[in-house]
Amino acid sequence: MSTSEIATVLAWHDALVAGDLETLEKLSSDDIEVADADGAAQGHQALRRWAASVQTTTGIGRMYVHNGVVVAELTPAGEGSRQAVAFRVVHDHVTAVFRHDDLDTALSATDLTEADRVD
Repeated sequence: MSTSEIATVLAWHDALVAGDLETLEKLSSDDIEVADADGAAQGHQALRRWAASVQTTTGIGRMYVHNGVVVAELTPAGEGSRQAVAFRVVHDHVTAVFRHDDLDTALSATDLTEADRVD
């Protein structure tokens, strides 16, 4: 487990929730890939468009990490399903982020398991 990877994801998520696009870009690689079930795009301009299009949540629930991959369960602001986001972190920068419909899908897509859970 890497505290650095977790800290990067938490700071990235905080910037997203705050709408702080400047910090979001600083925490992201220049060629960041952003994706969800509707498609993928690359770069800071794509990140800005993606950040404007996603509904942010109040926080992060369970987290899983292994070899630079971090999966974070999102806690909804109200009633609703819990989505999850998979991140690739390299040298304290998010290089890829993919929003999944649920935690099980995110874990399956990244080959992470309960053994990778961070408490």
